[in-house]
Amino acid sequence: MNSLRLSCQSLVPAVIFAALSTAGSALAAESGPTPVSTTPEAVQLAQITSVSELTDVLPSDWAFQALQSLVENYGCIQGYPDRTFRGQRSMTRFEFAAGLNACLDVVATLIAQSGLNPEDLATIRRLQDEFQAELATLRGRVDALEADTATLRAQQFSTTTKLRGQADFHLGVPFDPLVIVNAANAPVVQETSASVAARARLNFDTSFTGRDRLRIRLQSGDGNALVPFGGLDSAGGSGYNVAIDDFYYRFPVGNRINLTVSPRGLSGNDWVTSTIVPYHGSGVADAAKPQFYNSGGSSSNGAGVGVNINLTDSLVFDAGYTAGNPGATQPNVGVFAAANQSYIAQLSYLGQGFLNAGVTYLHNDRSSIFALDNTGAAAAAGATDTFAGLVNLNFGRFFVAGHGAYQTFNGGNDFSWSAGAGINDFLREGAELAVYGTQLPQLAGRSDNPFLIEGYYEIPFSRYLTITPALVYGDAKYANTGGAVTDNTALYGFVRATFRF
Repeated sequence: MNSLRLSCQSLVPAVIFAALSTAGSALAAESGPTPVSTTPEAVQLAQITSVSELTDVLPSDWAFQALQSLVENYGCIQGYPDRTFRGQRSMTRFEFAAGLNACLDVVATLIAQSGLNPEDLATIRRLQDEFQAELATLRGRVDALEADTATLRAQQFSTTTKLRGQADFHLGVPFDPLVIVNAANAPVVQETSASVAARARLNFDTSFTGRDRLRIRLQSGDGNALVPFGGLDSAGGSGYNVAIDDFYYRFPVGNRINLTVSPRGLSGNDWVTSTIVPYHGSGVADAAKPQFYNSGGSSSNGAGVGVNINLTDSLVFDAGYTAGNPGATQPNVGVFAAANQSYIAQLSYLGQGFLNAGVTYLHNDRSSIFALDNTGAAAAAGATDTFAGLVNLNFGRFFVAGHGAYQTFNGGNDFSWSAGAGINDFLREGAELAVYGTQLPQLAGRSDNPFLIEGYYEIPFSRYLTITPALVYGDAKYANTGGAVTDNTALYGFVRATFRF
């Protein structure tokens, strides 16, 4: 009878503790669930006779004595088929039911053999009374969680599509206004006062298999700044006219290959897994992105196809083709005979440690973006070939990165580059303080390569809001239709607010 009493006194708290653990797991799922398998394999548990059979349970574990007693004295604890207990993970309802059933079988056997005396029953009732309030509270919270889950399922946007949005607001102040010369050779001051630029995006991401993605992006915006230096990274458009900016379907072929087909929206760096330099995407100016990706290439309004191949866990090969849409006076000659075409191939090493690097080749059939030749006359359209290298050296919280690109066009050539350094988690987790300088490719209306320096501090205030103040200095030679060229320098201050939802 004494052994029976000890059995009941040990067993009932264990059953209650299991119930508390299960409820606690359900409540933890409310804040951030980790999907737990509910397939039959997850509940095929194996009976064990000694705690030493559990390969992941050590005598130093805080619950070792309890497990040893429940296994060796009462035989109501089971392990997984691989002889593990997995004491750090949450249990499923199936697993709880299996463990509870094993313990109740022991209780039934003990009762059938010896019965229960009044003292044992009193102990059980006392334990029930002690845990009654906690169990009632947990039961109520679990019921509320199940009700909320049912509501979310009933009111969800789609079973296959997720809606993601981003809004960027920019306030720009020219401390030193840009001055250019107009067609009459008269100086014109540009952007003399504070300006506002904004962009809004809505991404509809659909997955049919869990590994593919169909994206349709609606985008609108208005206003811009830094026009002679490539504009802003997260602004553009006119009059907030809504357009389909991205439209593509990406799907896997096996475990290491992804194919992408796009009727609109992808070109240049859109085809590559990474642009390597970390200030791309964080900087306010579009020049933070290596500009060779879209220099002289076809418009993103055209159709394209791309492939991403993971040669190893760290080595990735990307390739893409974009055909620009025909113009108003051009015949509709099809995708592979389009007037504007571009090809890109990039091999990237994306390791988890010190080094990220890539080499890129681009070829396109439009180079009219290079507006002036060596004599100052307009350059004829033709092919452009680009050879580039990119590197990022990650020293933990500190990084050094940059790129170089050599381009040939119409018998001429051009070299552009960028170099920068930054500190991650500066004064705040997730923040980034960085500065970079870049010499841009020759662009339409310039007789030389524009130069830009930007310093920025990207500050995440929450998972939804990021504020990025930046200071930008630019130097460019700007040619007008009359052929006059003047040196121009400018200094701008920006604050960008980015909302993600």
